[in-house]
Amino acid sequence: MEHEDIMDSILVLVDEEGQEYEFEVQAELEIEGETYRVLIPLDVEEEDEEEEVEVLILKVVYDEEGNEFMAEIEDEEEWEMVADAFDELMESGDF
Repeated sequence: MEHEDIMDSILVLVDEEGQEYEFEVQAELEIEGETYRVLIPLDVEEEDEEEEVEVLILKVVYDEEGNEFMAEIEDEEEWEMVADAFDELMESGDF
């Protein structure tokens, strides 16, 4: 597993209705030849610092022309593998 430090990167994702959402990239993980990004929403209220921020983990995929997209991880085993890798990263202090 590789971890690329791309903190402070802002990513704008657009949903199916054209609504834009801004996320801060917390980590980029390379696992078994695939790339995953760990994102947190920028619109989270900072008033309640004790509340856990929900992270979003998406897979980087490419279309036929090589354009990059972010996709949800639909396979449960793949999701667990990536979530475990992120947990290990957090626990290691390399984050």
